[in-house]
Amino acid sequence: MDMILLLVLMLAIGAFAGVAAGLLGVGGGIILVPAFYYAFASLGYESDGLMQICVATSLATIVVTSVRSVLSHHKKGVVEWDILRSWAPGIAIGAVLGVLLAAGLKSQTLMLVFGVLGVMVGLYMAFGKAAWRLGEQMPTGLARAIFSPIVGFLSVLMGIGGGSFGVPLMSLYGRPIHNAVATAAGFGVIIAVPSTVGFLLNGWGDASAPPFTVGRVNLVAFAVIVSMTMLTAPLGVKLAHMMNPKPLKRVFAVFIILMAANMLQKALLA
Repeated sequence: MDMILLLVLMLAIGAFAGVAAGLLGVGGGIILVPAFYYAFASLGYESDGLMQICVATSLATIVVTSVRSVLSHHKKGVVEWDILRSWAPGIAIGAVLGVLLAAGLKSQTLMLVFGVLGVMVGLYMAFGKAAWRLGEQMPTGLARAIFSPIVGFLSVLMGIGGGSFGVPLMSLYGRPIHNAVATAAGFGVIIAVPSTVGFLLNGWGDASAPPFTVGRVNLVAFAVIVSMTMLTAPLGVKLAHMMNPKPLKRVFAVFIILMAANMLQKALLA
């Protein structure tokens, strides 16, 4: 019965995440991590390592979805490969550091991190302006050496790909939104691949983990979410062409803020 409930919950989560990603251009991780947490906790798998499982499983799905997204954007010629290549080493270093830190943190601490950063991401989605600028060219040299590991590090702690931090960063430095979204998908691959490998090697023998969890990655959730998002993301894209997604994006931003704030509250009261 637990497995049936788990499958039903993951099907619903995957469908929603896929439509939201296609409709609003947001990464699925910011939805998946809290959704995984509440789903697994409701089935009785709440433990000190549960948030690690949620973060790791989200990142594993991002490996597949980001590769697919990059290839799709590459066909349209909007991936800025020079930015991706120059930022990749720092992002990868930050991702590895994020795994090393997250592996030793309890669920409460990771929930706290997700809550704080999630509220910040939601506020930017709600109130950020396309005209905001920090510069007209992407940072290089020392600035890039500082920013790139931070993007990888914070993304891993939240279990998200490159979109939530990469797109705002590139937009603030004058990159067109389509190029920013496409290139940030490449950031997602760089973040997700090393971190997923790290989480697969960590956490073996955890008796409190949900069934079919390898290391910190739950294979049931991974398989269902990847399948569902691939089916429903094109539907979200079609809906985006049929309606104005901007008001919906604000509504979704409020949803993200409330979800992150709820997780923050749970962490503070735990």
